[in-house]
Amino acid sequence: MSINFEVASKTPADVSAIGIAVSTDGAMPKEVSLSRKALEAVGFSGKVGQTSVIATDRGAVTVVIGIGESSKVTADSLRKSAAAFGRATSMFGSVATTLAGVAKVDRKLAAQVVVEGISLAVHRYTDLKTVDKKAPKLASVTLVGTTANAAQLKAGAKRGQVIANATNMARDFASMPPAHLTATMFANHAVRIAGETGLKVEVFNKDQLLAMGCGGIVGVNRGSVEPPRMVRLTYKPAGGAKKNSKPHVILVGKGVMYDSGGISLKPSDPSHAMMKGDMSGAAAVLSSMSTLKALGCTNQVTGYLMCTDNLPSGSAMAMGDVLHMRNGKTVEIHNTDAEGRLVLADGLALAVEQKPDAIVDIATLTGACARALGEGMAGVLGNNQKWIDQLTASAARTDEKLWQLPLEREYRVGLDSVVADMKNVGGEAGAITAALFLDEFVGSVPWAHLDIAGPMWSHSDSGWLQKGMTGYGTRLLIDAALNFKRPSR
Repeated sequence: MSINFEVASKTPADVSAIGIAVSTDGAMPKEVSLSRKALEAVGFSGKVGQTSVIATDRGAVTVVIGIGESSKVTADSLRKSAAAFGRATSMFGSVATTLAGVAKVDRKLAAQVVVEGISLAVHRYTDLKTVDKKAPKLASVTLVGTTANAAQLKAGAKRGQVIANATNMARDFASMPPAHLTATMFANHAVRIAGETGLKVEVFNKDQLLAMGCGGIVGVNRGSVEPPRMVRLTYKPAGGAKKNSKPHVILVGKGVMYDSGGISLKPSDPSHAMMKGDMSGAAAVLSSMSTLKALGCTNQVTGYLMCTDNLPSGSAMAMGDVLHMRNGKTVEIHNTDAEGRLVLADGLALAVEQKPDAIVDIATLTGACARALGEGMAGVLGNNQKWIDQLTASAARTDEKLWQLPLEREYRVGLDSVVADMKNVGGEAGAITAALFLDEFVGSVPWAHLDIAGPMWSHSDSGWLQKGMTGYGTRLLIDAALNFKRPSR
């Protein structure tokens, strides 16, 4: 579902609902016919995320939208208010709102986050529903503002649409059933999207991966009848020969299309059904890179999508097997359900060979991180604080929260193996030891690891989040790529 966003200096006559921003303080907007006392009587005080529908005898209904204390409105709170408005009007065909024009937020940014909030809150993956009475009907939204601000509002709305559409694309990929999105199918989607968005794309099959010495991804794939795929996406900004001197960041995404755990089979609980979303990292990389040309990114960005299933069979990887990785290291398998780090390791090794200025990987990697931080935030670990600081700044700007965990090198001993260079699991601090495993494949290149196992899924509609796959990391990676600066080593 795609919503059309327009900008106008006054409310169109044909809209079904008008959203009016109301703070917890100050005078009531003239467009609202009720007093503050009357609104409070029905439970509306103007807090962020509150909405109330005011019916009228004729014309459009009025929806009051809480924005909180007027002096404390931020881009994040405005995004949440817009999301609440989107939900309140999702069954209307055409609406308008003053949200982008009243807050003390830069007008371009205000329009961007309002569009993001509405688009992200209303979106649903409905491709496989034959009848869906709850499917949103919202098709058109007009942002009402002054003529003087029209250019800024239009630019912000356009930017917000690009970013929201990419996030919703990542959500849809993660929501697709395993039989509807194999590694080969995902690679085909990547080729199509690259062609549409100005990216160079290369797809590597199983034979090529074997020839390249990528024993991690090929080893994980051994139990599946579906072959693996690695996709390399390349974005270079305009600028002729100078484009090759621009800062270069590489994104590596875990693309385990379905994770049964392999021989170390996962328990049959509701979380098992969500393992179609174990490719959320790769979905975020592909979706974020699809926006770079449209948003005018001035940095070089490369993306690796490391795609395979992890399934049990007579040929599947077994405990005690030893894999030979791209960078020459050997890994003894002690748990086949710790497969994500194996596919990422080959991607990281290949990324290092390109000599980038920084690398970030994104993966639904460990239950340990999800248990520690919950659904509300991802963990970030890495070997370069300046690069981590850039990512946490992007997290703050996009409301995709990160919490830094320590890369405690004393725990590295837990990865020691008797027969190989290392094991693929090591100790109780699972999120940290998983990152320490990945650290073995990045050398001295500034690197950060985003463990999104918790926020890949939301159990309820909340703020800009919808129930289901969240597309987490897409907006964060977009922001990080656009604002990337070479970190000092």
